[in-house]
Amino acid sequence: VKYNAKDHDPESARIDGNGRCYPNCDSTVWLRSCRQEIIEPIEGHVIGKIPDWIKGSLLRNGPGNWKVGDMSFQHLFDCSALIHRFAIKNGHVTYQNRFVQTNTLKKNLAAQRIVVTEFGTSSVPDPCHSIFEKVGAIFRADSGSDNTLISIYPFGDEFYTFTEAPFIHRINPRTLATEDRVCISDYAGVVNHTSHPHVMPNGTVYNLGMASRKSGPVYNVICFPRGDSMFEEARVVASIPCRWKLNPSYMHTFGITENYFIIVEQPLTVSVMEYLKAHFCNQNLSACLKWFDNKPVLFHVIDRNTGQLRYTFHSETFFYLHIINQYEQDDHIVIDICCYKDPEMINCMYLESMTNMQSNPNYAALFRSRPLRFVLPLTNSVSLASRSNKQKSSNRQRLIRSITLMNITNRLQQPRIKQSESQYADITFLTTNNKLNYSLTNSDEAEEATDYNVDSPVNMVGLKKSRAQAFQLTDGRVLVKPELLCEIGCETPRIHYENYLGKPYRYFYAISSDVDAENPGTVDVLNKTCKQWCESDCYPSEPIFVPAPNKSGEIRKEDDGVVLASMVWGGFNENKVGLLVLCARTWTEIGRCVFHTSGPVPKCLHGWFARDIV
Repeated sequence: VKYNAKDHDPESARIDGNGRCYPNCDSTVWLRSCRQEIIEPIEGHVIGKIPDWIKGSLLRNGPGNWKVGDMSFQHLFDCSALIHRFAIKNGHVTYQNRFVQTNTLKKNLAAQRIVVTEFGTSSVPDPCHSIFEKVGAIFRADSGSDNTLISIYPFGDEFYTFTEAPFIHRINPRTLATEDRVCISDYAGVVNHTSHPHVMPNGTVYNLGMASRKSGPVYNVICFPRGDSMFEEARVVASIPCRWKLNPSYMHTFGITENYFIIVEQPLTVSVMEYLKAHFCNQNLSACLKWFDNKPVLFHVIDRNTGQLRYTFHSETFFYLHIINQYEQDDHIVIDICCYKDPEMINCMYLESMTNMQSNPNYAALFRSRPLRFVLPLTNSVSLASRSNKQKSSNRQRLIRSITLMNITNRLQQPRIKQSESQYADITFLTTNNKLNYSLTNSDEAEEATDYNVDSPVNMVGLKKSRAQAFQLTDGRVLVKPELLCEIGCETPRIHYENYLGKPYRYFYAISSDVDAENPGTVDVLNKTCKQWCESDCYPSEPIFVPAPNKSGEIRKEDDGVVLASMVWGGFNENKVGLLVLCARTWTEIGRCVFHTSGPVPKCLHGWFARDIV
C-alpha cells in the first residue's frame, strides 16, 4: 500500500469554474501547521446559547505540525501530535492547545530535521549507526516513533493520548501539559495496540494488542482494572493466533459486548518481512503494509468469561478503521462498521495526494465508505471444535457468492463527472441485500476463498426487520452478508457511549467521508434514516454526544442531550477555530463559540468529553 502520483493524480478535466473537482471541500484545513501554542486559555465569542448544564472539557487530539526545520512530513499520520481543549462552564467557553511532548518531537526539534521514521515519512539516515545497531533497534520498543496523535482516553482520573505504537502519554486535562510517558509493552508484553480502547462504565479499560510468541504472533485482549495501579495490574484476558504468521492484521479498534470480545481481522496486514526490510533500508512504515484483496474478513467471537474463541465468521473483503457499535440480541451479535472496499483511503492522506485532490476526479471514489451492519447468528452456528475435521473440503460443489460487498464496490467507483456543484448528487445506489449468485467452481483453498460451498441457501439471521444474511457452509463455517445502514459515507462515528456501548442502540453521529457531500450527520439505525448539518466552508470534526443531566424520576431517551464538535474554516480563515453545539434530537444548532487565534489551527481527529473538568 504505497502512494503513487501517476496512479492517484491523473490529468483530468475540471468540473467547476474555479478549476476544482470538489468545490465543497478544502483540503488545506488538514495541511495547516500550528506555529505557536496557546498555553493560556483564550475567550471566544458566543453565538446563540451554550446550555448552562454543560460543564467539562472537550479534549481533542490530531496532527499539529507538518514541518521540522526545512523538512516536511509526507503523511497526515506523521504530523506532531497537538492537543486542543474547549473548557465549558456556565455558558462560557475557552480554548487552548499544546503539543504532546513526545520523545520523537524532542529528537526532531533538537536536530531540526526528521530523525525518527514515521508511518509515511523516512527519517534522515544516521551514518553513525552500524548494521548491528540497526538489528538491535528492531527488538527495542523505544526505537520507533512515540507520536501519539490519534486519540485521547481516560484511565481512571488520568487522560492519555494514543496511537498504534505501544506508547501513551499522560496529559493534564486542564493545562494540557505532558506529564508522563508509559510504555504498554512493559506491562502487557505487546508490540502494538489499537488507538481505540474501550472504557467500561466502572472505569475498567480494555484494549487489543499484538504480541509475539514462539508459535507466531497473537492478538491479546488486555484488561486494565480500575484502580490506583491500572498498568501494574494489567492482564491478558483473551488470546488468539493471527491468521497468517508473517502477516498479522492491521488493527485500529475492536468490539465488546456483554459476553463477548469481537476481533475483526481484515486482510490489510503488516508484513513481518517488509518490516525487517524497512528497518535495514530506512523505509517508512507504510511500506510494510500488505493488502490481500481476494481474502475474506474474519469475525472472531471470544467469550469474555473464559477467554476462549467461540466462533469465527467469514465475510467478503473490505477495509475498515472504525467500528460504530456492537451488541447482542436474541442469540445474535450485531456489529456496525464503517467499511471501504480497499485501503486506498490511506493513500488519500499523503501530503501530495491531499495537495492535488482538487485536480483528481478519482479522489472521492478512493475515499468512499458506507456504514454496514453485519449480523452473526450464534444459536445455529457450528462451534469451532465440532468442525475441526471439515476445514479442507475441495469437492466440486454448488457455490454461493455474496454480492453485497461486491456490488457496493461497484457503487463506490467514481461517478460520471457532470457540470454540477457536487458529484454527490450524481451517485445512485441500488439495494443489493436480496439476491444470491450461484456458480460452479473448484476451490482448493476453502478457508481463504471468497467463493464458498453452501450447505443450504437458508438465511440463518432471525432478527426481525434485519436484511443482513448468514449462510451455513458445508464445512460448518458461516458466511455473513451485511445490510446498508445509510447512503452517506461515515467516519469517526460516535454513540451515546456511556449508556449504549455494547448494547442495542438507535443513533450514531459521524462526519461524512464523502468529500463531495455535506457533513456531519446523525444516523437512525432503526429506521435507516439520517439528518445532516452543514455550513459553507466550515469543517467540523468528530461529533461527540454529551447526555443531558437526569432529573429526579425522569427517564432519559438515548438522544436526550447535545453533540459537541470542534470546527475550523477553509480559505483564509486559518486563524479561526470554534465549538459547535447541536441538539442531538432535532440536529439543529443551539449555539457556538468562535475563537480568533494568533496562528493557524489544523483540523483534529478524535477526542473525549471530560465531565466536570474545567
